[in-house]
Amino acid sequence: MILAVVAAVAACGTGDLVDVSGSPVSLGPIDLTRPWESVSPSGVGVDPVLLDAAVLQAGSIPRFGSLLAVKDGRVFLEEYFVGTQRDLRDVRSVTKSIVSSLVAVAIAQGYMELDDTAGEHLPAGAGPLSAAESEIQVRDLLTMTAGFEWDESRGLGDYNRWIQSEDHIQTLLDREVIFPHGTRFTYNSAAVHLLSVLVTEAVGEPLPDFARRVLFNPIGVGPEAWEPLRGGDVNGGSGIDLRTRDLARIGQLYLQDGMSGNKRVLPAGWVTSATAPAFPWRLSFGALDSYTYGYLWWASDGEIEPAYLAWGWGGQFIYVVPHLRLVVVATTEWIGVTNDEGGSGALERQVLDVLVEGVHRAVRGF
Repeated sequence: MILAVVAAVAACGTGDLVDVSGSPVSLGPIDLTRPWESVSPSGVGVDPVLLDAAVLQAGSIPRFGSLLAVKDGRVFLEEYFVGTQRDLRDVRSVTKSIVSSLVAVAIAQGYMELDDTAGEHLPAGAGPLSAAESEIQVRDLLTMTAGFEWDESRGLGDYNRWIQSEDHIQTLLDREVIFPHGTRFTYNSAAVHLLSVLVTEAVGEPLPDFARRVLFNPIGVGPEAWEPLRGGDVNGGSGIDLRTRDLARIGQLYLQDGMSGNKRVLPAGWVTSATAPAFPWRLSFGALDSYTYGYLWWASDGEIEPAYLAWGWGGQFIYVVPHLRLVVVATTEWIGVTNDEGGSGALERQVLDVLVEGVHRAVRGF
């Protein structure tokens, strides 16, 4: 998905550009290590009446945790319904989009390639790999096309069995590969964890240390927490906790094509590759229309502006709309959600409605 360039129609006295709504447009990517600048919604051309309606809608959802939105690099909405700005949020599969970023840096630094096979970076003592497993590539793990027999669609069944296992790598490798690699999308958190282990082995550094050095420190993210697993690894499939403001930094990094100020954090071209639709199929869920998958990011090319998003179980989102220069973050208190509440799916649908029909609409103005 190529970042859209908004044409400037006038210049103000300071030399800044303004777009058709009269909102200032930054001349370049903001330095993400600096504190966020806050602005009123009207200061970035956002309809305050529609935005207030979105906030009221979010506040009516009992498990809604936090809601933050950034336009033109400035925070115009920040609400905490549960907890405070300082709290770390368990954002589940948003972790996958972070692992995608770490793969990008590992590739840029020469540690691995997209067509490297799993066996090339498998830790000593893991395996052995079957013939089919030995053909699985880094690219397949990024696109959920490794081919393992796996099902997280009903109550997280395979995920729950995997996370409770004694050996997380071997538990996945013991599963049969039932589809040729690169051919069939199957959502698989364990396979993304395997990818994070391959990154760890390739760079020769624990995943949290590598993430802090090449991604988090360069964009001002921290503190963070990772879910530890038996054997010393961390859960690379769904195991990170971050602050809401720092989740917005990750979204803004992608909006800025991997740049923080004049420093390149992600390699040129990665954002376009990672957030471009990798499949012909499309799904719809709640207010989110026509979405598919990229490199551990979801991508929507529906009727409204194209968007891409990191999506965590129970309603954790980083939602990016390049055309509007918009990043929206939402988190929920998902732990203990019950079937009587509609389960995690109902909560995700409610949150997406706030993001797409609420905040996104307020920024568009209709």
